[in-house]
Amino acid sequence: MAATAKNVSFLSRSDQGGRPDGTQVMVHKGHAFIGHMFSDGISVIDVRDPRAPNPLAFVSMPANTRSHHIQVHGDILLAVNGANVWAMQQFTQQKDYFTKSLTDSFTDRTQSFASGLRVYDISKPAAPREIAYLPVEGLGLHRIWWVGGRYAYVSAHMEGFTDHIMAAIDVSNPQRPALAGRWWLPGMWRAGGEEPVAPKGKRWAAHHAIVAGHLAYGAWRDGGLTVHDISDPAKAKLISHTNWCPPFAGGTHTPLPLPDRNLLVVADEATSINCANGIAYTWVLDVRAPENPVTIATLPTPKEEDFCAKGGKFGPHNLHENRPGAYQSSNLIFATYHNAGLRVYDIANPFEPKEVAYYVPPPPERLVDIRPNTAKVIQSCDVFVDVDGRMYLTDTNAGLYILQYEGK
Repeated sequence: MAATAKNVSFLSRSDQGGRPDGTQVMVHKGHAFIGHMFSDGISVIDVRDPRAPNPLAFVSMPANTRSHHIQVHGDILLAVNGANVWAMQQFTQQKDYFTKSLTDSFTDRTQSFASGLRVYDISKPAAPREIAYLPVEGLGLHRIWWVGGRYAYVSAHMEGFTDHIMAAIDVSNPQRPALAGRWWLPGMWRAGGEEPVAPKGKRWAAHHAIVAGHLAYGAWRDGGLTVHDISDPAKAKLISHTNWCPPFAGGTHTPLPLPDRNLLVVADEATSINCANGIAYTWVLDVRAPENPVTIATLPTPKEEDFCAKGGKFGPHNLHENRPGAYQSSNLIFATYHNAGLRVYDIANPFEPKEVAYYVPPPPERLVDIRPNTAKVIQSCDVFVDVDGRMYLTDTNAGLYILQYEGK
């Protein structure tokens, strides 16, 4: 089966040195840094010639330790460390991970792993050099947001909590990172005697926050969306908490603020195979009043084929996050949609978003995804767009696709 595309051209593909599983991708000085879902490390790919990507290095993590989410600013790379839950737990069904708190679903504590934040000097991109490690007691960090400055914002499973909570880490001295503050939803601090609030079968857990000015927009999976005042990051103040789960399936994953337009685009991760939990959406919210975010539209659901019947997951996963030094737009939204590949949306009129481009890669050559019931279909994971409109698309099995946006 060939790729299908509209207003997107193919430049190249890399199997990432034989490790085709990829999650978050950052491009810096002509090099793509890719955190892996299953391979316990970070790959470095030379993409200065986007038509001939060249794998240069693989930075290994301790055994059973994922570093699937990373951030780059200047010559510093921050990488999460946490338990490779899929390899260690061997869930019998993927839904077991998404419908219970991590503390309750991850019960195999017999194997060792690293939990915390690693810091690398990447002034020589082909040879990342570790300069610091901040241990965090618990099951580890999941995702991170940092675009320079004093604080990085992470989702972290800490001992005594039911799942990942939000935390601020002071990285003003990259060689001495330090925990600076933390916050969570009510009912998550089990060791503190809090009673659970999340309905049975729903997972309240921080996925990550994105910061714009003094506001942090937090995604909490089935726990919805929060807005915080982080004028003092050590003492974040809750401004609002909005949750559309139920009636919708939840999985709130990526909150992309567009502060110049007072908009927020929020992707709910599709977490069920063959749309078993219904269709997941990417929402457009008016956040002029951060104490009362209002949903005004959803991005169009891809429909050029029956994606629910295709196999695997169908629906949103992640958004290009408009990082400094990358392609930035308040009108164009670049989104990954699992088996529907990469989608590009125009929200010039936020009440009537339009799909303007897409690229759906062919099936992967082989499966490295160790999760149960994995289908041999594309599962586009993350996207980074550079200033020239080149899109770097990762997948849990298919390696790195480098594409060119051809729209206007």
